[in-house]
Amino acid sequence: MSGSRDSASDPAMRRPDFAAWMGQGNSITQQFLSFGNRPGLIALSGGLPAAELYPVDDVQAATERALATHGSAALSYGAVEGFPELRETIARRLSTERLKLTPENVLITTGSLQAVELIGKALIDAGDAILAEYPTYLGALDAWLPRQPRYAELAYRERWPEAKFAYVVPNFSNPTGAVLARAEREALLARSEESGIWLVEDDPYGELRYDGAVQPSLLEMSARPESTVYDGPVVHLGTLSKTIAPGLRVGWAVGAPEMIRALAQAKQGSDLSTSTFCQAVSLELIRADADRRHVPTLVDAYRERRDALCAAAQEHLSDLFDWKVPEGGMFVWMTARRPGLDTNALLSFALEEGVSFVPGSVFDPSGQASPSLRLNFTANPPERLQEGVRRLSRAVRAFASQRAAAE
Repeated sequence: MSGSRDSASDPAMRRPDFAAWMGQGNSITQQFLSFGNRPGLIALSGGLPAAELYPVDDVQAATERALATHGSAALSYGAVEGFPELRETIARRLSTERLKLTPENVLITTGSLQAVELIGKALIDAGDAILAEYPTYLGALDAWLPRQPRYAELAYRERWPEAKFAYVVPNFSNPTGAVLARAEREALLARSEESGIWLVEDDPYGELRYDGAVQPSLLEMSARPESTVYDGPVVHLGTLSKTIAPGLRVGWAVGAPEMIRALAQAKQGSDLSTSTFCQAVSLELIRADADRRHVPTLVDAYRERRDALCAAAQEHLSDLFDWKVPEGGMFVWMTARRPGLDTNALLSFALEEGVSFVPGSVFDPSGQASPSLRLNFTANPPERLQEGVRRLSRAVRAFASQRAAAE
């Protein structure tokens, strides 16, 4: 949350044309996901869970229960806001003594990324300002690109009053893996209250915690204990994609009823409703606590993979990059020690060595060249992560040698 770069005040710092950057019509997200299909390539670029750990048996059992319990309702068109029983279940699960939620606080979405897109659709007009972390989630930048917004950093205090909303991933941020401390969360809520703007809390990784203490959600912190239904400024986004499987495409937005109604209206023009069948299956999974029972398995496996990647990096990359071991999530964020290293240019050398990563520039709303890169550790077993780091080390050294020869 440091720095003061602001795309709202400098047109040259706006998000670049993705199609021009690619040279093709595909998005950056599609490109990096496609690396996983290259024979022999170790993809450290995707933000993917471990497919071999999906709880297939639990999903099969939940599917059978969904059809037996809900019958034709699970195969029909559904309400835009979502399967009523699923909305009620999400509201009940997220409620606490301080935070009181009802189904009118919940919108079911087609993955949490749809909720991100709907927020842009409901709130952003061309030229509006969004407050975000630098770097921030590429999926959000992709989702809002057609709305033509401007960006300013969260810490750029004077921009808050004119922004439409602030966007933050407080737990194990994508791409940095960082966690917002309690004091930082309190500061964000205070600024939201002062400026009167919405605060979007995107939390897909919160349950993937390997170390450290649990922090309260911005949603709960913003609740008024005396209120009978939540009506605060936070829009909280969640998903089953990281705790069960992304193929279900079930997520949710939780917020004040007025915001949920606005998002539902925006959703109606997108897909009428999230798949009722997938919602019914998800309902049965949550009723059986399948996601919560599965999380310890994921945490144990992902902790081992995180440690394997970081240990290999310590052996092969510690003279070239700095990083922090993340307390949770799916990513390690590395920054080159040598000034001026451009990870966009480094990528082609990595691909030649048979490994991929994501350059830091694509997470910057201004699109500036970056000495940082993001590595994913959840999608590969430890031995492939170790080999991927060795390949990356060779690529960086080859790149550095070429640069030195040219200077």
